[in-house]
Parts: sequence; C-alpha cells; structure tokens
Amino acid sequence: MTTTDAPTASDEMESLAAQLRMPYTLTPGWATGIFLAELGRHRLIGSRHGDTISVPAQDFSGTSGEPTEGLVEVAPVGALQGFTTTADGTLGLVLIDGTDIPMIHRLLDFDSETLQIGARVEAVWSDKPVGSMLDLAGFALASSSESFSPRAVPGDLLPPVLQVDYSMTLDYQHAYGPYYGTLFNAVKYDRRLRGVTCTKCARVLLPPRAMCDVCFAPTSQWVDIDAVGTVQASSIVHIEFIGQRMKPPYVYSEIVLDGTSTRLIHMIGDVDAEDAKTAATPGARVRAVWSDRRTGSLTDIDYFKLIP
Repeated sequence: MTTTDAPTASDEMESLAAQLRMPYTLTPGWATGIFLAELGRHRLIGSRHGDTISVPAQDFSGTSGEPTEGLVEVAPVGALQGFTTTADGTLGLVLIDGTDIPMIHRLLDFDSETLQIGARVEAVWSDKPVGSMLDLAGFALASSSESFSPRAVPGDLLPPVLQVDYSMTLDYQHAYGPYYGTLFNAVKYDRRLRGVTCTKCARVLLPPRAMCDVCFAPTSQWVDIDAVGTVQASSIVHIEFIGQRMKPPYVYSEIVLDGTSTRLIHMIGDVDAEDAKTAATPGARVRAVWSDRRTGSLTDIDYFKLIP
C-alpha cells in the first residue's frame, strides 16, 4: 500500500454510461386483458366502479380496492388535460368522454399551435394489431369521430389477453463524483486500486468516500492498494438472473484487501463451485485477475483468484 498525493481534477472520471434492462412478462388481468384484446377492433373498453368509470378497464378500483361492477364501451374521443414533450415525442393525459380518470398515451401530429390544454382529440388505430397497448397508436386532433356516452359492452367481446411480453430499457449516466471518479480513473488507465484514509481513526476505505462510515470524520490522504486480500465470507450462486457476468454456479465473496478496513464484494473465479466450499472459505487469500476490458469500473477485474 502506497500513500499518494490528492488527485487533480484531470484525474477524475466524471461518469459512466450505463443501462438497466428488465425483460419480463406482464399479466394484465381479466378487465385490462379485454381492454387490450378489443383495441384491435377499434374499441375502448372501460370499467365501472360506483359512480366512476376508468379506461383502460381495471379489475379493481384504484381508490377503494373494490372489484369492478362491470365493463362499458366508451367513445374513442376526449379532451387533452396535460402533456409533456421529450426527444422521443409527446405524451398526453387524455380524458375520454364520459370517464373520470385521464389515461396517458402518445400524441400524434400536433404542432406548437394545436398542442393546447382542452384540445379535442380522437384515437388513432394501428394498422396491424398485435394485442398490445400500441394497437391504439395514440391520439390526434379530433376531426370526424363521434362521441357517445358510456354504453353496455357488445356481446361479442374477445377473450382477454392473458400475457404480454415486455422489456423496459433505461439508458443513463452514472455520475461518479471526485471519489469514485478518481478510483475508476486509476482502475481504467493504471490498473490500480485507490482508497482514502480517515483523518481520525486512520482506517483505509475502499471504495473511497468523503466521510468515514464508522467515526464520521472526513477523509483526506489517498493510498494505492495492492489487489490482494483475504476472503471474509463467500456464497455460491446457483440461480440465474439478468445481468450476471458468470454462468452459475459461481462464487461471490466479501474480500478485505491488504491494508484496508472495508469489504469489497466481487467474484472468485477459476475454481470449481464444489471445491470452493472448502477452498474459498474465510481466511483464504486471493489476488485480482484483470480483464482486457477498460470500462472504468470494478468489472475491469474479471475475478479474484485463490492464492495457493
């Protein structure tokens, strides 16, 4: 472990481009499932809850939690109650005629003059229905659609859509700040780990932070830390889930690097999961194995390898 001067601003990585992706299946339920099925037939189906009518149709009231009293068909027209514009388009809150709760959907073919609160809008339908919310392509300025009061649903309702395959993806920038920025800059370019020393208890903290998490004193001096340490605890992961870099089974461990006072969570590789039950136990010595990646994160360490 080597003591070093405080980094300059040029030493810091500012952020990391990251992504959250969650593929899953959505179970709409009976009422919303019928709403989705009927969109392909250019029908809007709502649900009645006492004196309130909701669209899309819901199995239960969002206010009282009581089950719906039945379904109704509503007009494919309404009034714009709010909107927000992003780089990917405009979303609007549309209060369908005869309903009490506005629904959110895309607004199509609006300009700065026509995009006004209170504007009358009508449904625009997809040419190729697939049983999803986008069978209703969005809403545009009303021109020819006629309105009507909520009415009894037709007798030929389609069976509900029971499952919708869905994937949510969120791209974002993770801001590092001066402490993580300095750490990950050193990881990416120099293949070294850096921590900071508490001004009161002299503990070395990795990852680095502005305040000590034990005595709450500020930290000051930076130190270089050898990527060698001791296992404190281990788990063998057998469950497969989104985001894993290793295929199960693999070993996930808490490691205290030499000279530090905090635990670093990482994987132990190059060891059979069954052997790890006796080899990767508390007290085992490990060393980092660096990858060819240079992302500026702890994934630049492929894994820690057991030292014989």
